[in-house]
Amino acid sequence: MADEATRRAVSQIPLLKTHAGPRDRALWPQRLKEEYQALIRFVEQNKAADNDWFRLESNADGTRWTGTCWFIHELLRYEFRLEFDLPVTYPDTAPEVAVPELDGKTAKMYRGGKICLTEHFAPLWARNAPRFGLAHLMALGLGPWLAVEIPDLISKGLVVHKERPREAAAE
Repeated sequence: MADEATRRAVSQIPLLKTHAGPRDRALWPQRLKEEYQALIRFVEQNKAADNDWFRLESNADGTRWTGTCWFIHELLRYEFRLEFDLPVTYPDTAPEVAVPELDGKTAKMYRGGKICLTEHFAPLWARNAPRFGLAHLMALGLGPWLAVEIPDLISKGLVVHKERPREAAAE
């Protein structure tokens, strides 16, 4: 169950209205516009709450997304590249977000660094498709995953801050 702060934040992300995927040439531009509007709203909301934690951009047709996300742990910023492609069944199926540099460092990850969202996020997406979009994927999928996994990976020494030598992190 999500905490109240998460519910409040997500309730401010606009729900999407257009049920169209990238193969629907007539309606996809409208859906993509709604996606961008929701992402902009989510980023603005995060910045207002001093909780800015990702950047995201797409290719020209909105089917491939790349960017960076970061997590602050003990006043150190850990930054990671992220990427995903929209599945052909989008928006009925959630995209699989990959954080390639973490590939193989946690059991909660699939081939190519795709994060595991099947237990908690996939059922939530299924219940809310097609109203959920990429901002919801970030807020309810990647954000909570980072909050759980990154501190654990840091404590195990599997993720080391780029400005700290590995030996100092092991102390």
